[in-house]
Amino acid sequence: MNARADHSENFRDRVATIDASGKRIWIYPKKPSGVLYNARTVVSIILLAVLFGAPFIKIHGQPFILLNVVERKFILFGIPFWPQDMHLFALAVLAVIVFIILFTSVLGRIWCGWACPQTVFMEMVFRRIEYWIEGDAHKQRQLDRAPWSKEKIFKKFLKHSLFFGISFLIGNTLLAYIIGIDQLWEIVTDPPQEHIAGLSMMLLFSGIFYGIYARFREQVCTMVCPYGRLQGVLLDANTIVVAYDYHRGEPRGKLRKGQDTTHLGDCIDCRLCVQVCPTGIDIRNGTQLECINCTACIDACNRVMEKINRPRGLIRFTSMDAIERGEGLKITSRIIAYSVLFVVVTGLLTYLLLTRSPVETAILRTPGVLYQELEGGRIQNLYNVRVVNKSFRDYNIQLKLLKPRGEIYMVAGQNIRVPGDGMAESAFFIRIPRSEISGDKITVVIGVFHGSELLEKITSRFVSPED
Repeated sequence: MNARADHSENFRDRVATIDASGKRIWIYPKKPSGVLYNARTVVSIILLAVLFGAPFIKIHGQPFILLNVVERKFILFGIPFWPQDMHLFALAVLAVIVFIILFTSVLGRIWCGWACPQTVFMEMVFRRIEYWIEGDAHKQRQLDRAPWSKEKIFKKFLKHSLFFGISFLIGNTLLAYIIGIDQLWEIVTDPPQEHIAGLSMMLLFSGIFYGIYARFREQVCTMVCPYGRLQGVLLDANTIVVAYDYHRGEPRGKLRKGQDTTHLGDCIDCRLCVQVCPTGIDIRNGTQLECINCTACIDACNRVMEKINRPRGLIRFTSMDAIERGEGLKITSRIIAYSVLFVVVTGLLTYLLLTRSPVETAILRTPGVLYQELEGGRIQNLYNVRVVNKSFRDYNIQLKLLKPRGEIYMVAGQNIRVPGDGMAESAFFIRIPRSEISGDKITVVIGVFHGSELLEKITSRFVSPED
């Protein structure tokens, strides 16, 4: 929605960081400050501590989080997951997607401005280093336009050295999530020639992150991230976003001593809200693709309002309905539908996690082998069994025939020892008295036991002379 009815909407036809010729417009945001910026700083410190600390956390000697895509080994909150748990992963992804849709429908892109790793690193780490070395926005512009000198070379070298060093740290942290902190430590401490692949990945990740935070920057949010592109269909007039109250602010005009300003709105057109924006937009134009709800413009505007003795909140968290008609957040049918869907998906995921068996057993008749008739009128079938241990506890698996009456004879030993987070295979015979065989389709039920604990039940087909 526009700030003014007569305001042109041409700004929506282009990205704020690209000019008419397609050339990059480099953004020099003014250093923000204020209550919300301080709150974002606290949140960022907590998130950074969790991000860099999680790879070092272990539960019973195992990583707290491991996302080893290459070896298809995943550990979340100390619980191992195998490829056989793909249905749980799919449900978890669906739950996250529904939550994002619900969250965005109510609170807009607050995730982008407050919790997204891209924003946290860019605004709270790399941008702060830039302010520390090169100064605020106007000093950065002067430095970039100035001819090369000893001072400029020193500042640029120092800044980009720190940028690459932090990118290297981020790359190593990402690698720790993939291969584990122990294996990463081996790569770091062993001779380089012993871990060429690991070192190559480390340098690749470091180079990518350096390129993102040194050059690409806000264009990740406006051009690459699909979440920003989706907000056009996720937001509506009821959504709480960072918005400019154009009823109160318009018509905008400069404050001049001795001039009658009673006909003007509260906006004095100081453009501080534009100068602090990390994506280079003018929030007074209304909700835009580039806005990440970082609240820097709110802090800047509130300071100006205090100086001119006007109420704070000219720019604030609110909805278009609230600005236009004074209405608060409404629980719409859309929000209810998303909420119900989220509860259903998360409920199903929780149930499956709580009832998830620590082992997964696959039993199949051995292909190409027919039934055998034994002495005493018994019929036997040969089966292959594979047991996947989805925990870090060792299991001694026993198979027992629950239905029909008969027995199981293991080919090698009575128990199947399955190491923690491992797999074991074996073979066994099922022997059933002929008197128990009726009909041409016999289903056998096999219990998978650890001691007296029944872990799961498996059904399979039994072939008999009646087939």
